[in-house]
Amino acid sequence: MKENLRKKVLEKSEKCQDDMVAFLKDLISIYSPSCREENVVKRISREMEKIGYDEVIIDEMGSVIGRIGNGPVKILYDSHVDTVGVNEGENWPYDPFEGAVRDGVVYGRGASDNEGATAAMVYSGKVLKELISEYPELAEDKSFYIVGTVQEEDCDGLAMRYILENVVTDVDCVVLGECTDLGIHRGHRGRVEVKVITYGRSCHASEPDRGENAVYKMAPIIKGIEELHSQLTYDAFLGKGSIAVSNIECRTDSLNCVPYECTLYLDRRLTAGETKESALNEIREVIPRGTDFCLQTLTYDTPSYTGKTLEMEKYYPTWVLEEDHPLIQEAQRIYTDLFKNPPHVGRWGFSTNGVASCGLLGIPTFGLGPSCEKYAHTLEDQCSVEHLVKSCQFYTAFGLLYGK
Repeated sequence: MKENLRKKVLEKSEKCQDDMVAFLKDLISIYSPSCREENVVKRISREMEKIGYDEVIIDEMGSVIGRIGNGPVKILYDSHVDTVGVNEGENWPYDPFEGAVRDGVVYGRGASDNEGATAAMVYSGKVLKELISEYPELAEDKSFYIVGTVQEEDCDGLAMRYILENVVTDVDCVVLGECTDLGIHRGHRGRVEVKVITYGRSCHASEPDRGENAVYKMAPIIKGIEELHSQLTYDAFLGKGSIAVSNIECRTDSLNCVPYECTLYLDRRLTAGETKESALNEIREVIPRGTDFCLQTLTYDTPSYTGKTLEMEKYYPTWVLEEDHPLIQEAQRIYTDLFKNPPHVGRWGFSTNGVASCGLLGIPTFGLGPSCEKYAHTLEDQCSVEHLVKSCQFYTAFGLLYGK
């Protein structure tokens, strides 16, 4: 990277600091759980238009897409705009919707996951536009898409897949903004959501021997699932596969009746070499012979805030780009040239929209984002101002220097 370009990327991004912080505070103040993102999407759209994006659209699912440039090489930056909710009575250190700034840190629901990245990506568009006018040769063959996807917390990959198959097709690479503590992440475990149903026969609870209690039939399955967790595959990079009971419910005619149906919900995280089929077979093995049961994966079919419904099986494939993949090598080179220090290269513990871009569609994908996973979905939800600026600097430099 030429030193004069490097300095301009750093300086122009730093000049956007106050605007990024103000924008992030606005995003935090807007309640935006999955399927209720309309107001935050409109706010992002307005910011893109104010900055001067070449085009800003809201797709049928309700995601916002800003474009800069019109070249054949397409780079897509993604951060999801929905957040998890806030429970009454939680003892937050600050109002979760205030966007309080203390000692260089912005606090509030969604600051880490994933609105900090949204602010940084949107303003990287501003810096890109300014530098493209000075260095047109770096971007004349490129289009930059800054995307705020909906419904990721409910069903990661759903909105991303829709965009990549229907709105912005033939994308060359995807950059995810999920928090990485400013490292470069190149994959994560997959997952599948499963339910097991056991069936019994109802009767009056005063004479339980007349029926078959579906909850009792589930008891050895729960024990088997607990034991299965310790036996799952370990991968040196992705870590160990896991399985956890996430919910249990039963159907009964009253509290004076023996339950005739019991449903167990499982979260199964898949490491390298594990598939949906292998995971289901392992679960079948822990179910005692002769048990009347049903085993199936869950389906997501909740309408977006626009009313559009896409059904998706809740299977999210494991994905990894090898460390010697050209995209990972290029991202590391650009990072090192920009910050004069090599990045940490790792993986996420949680799942991201990469399950669609790379896991399902095979588009080379990596991530760099502000803040840390440990703050996501917690009362300490936060994003440092330093991380906002550095993320914006990297997104800008990567866009200009990708392929150069």
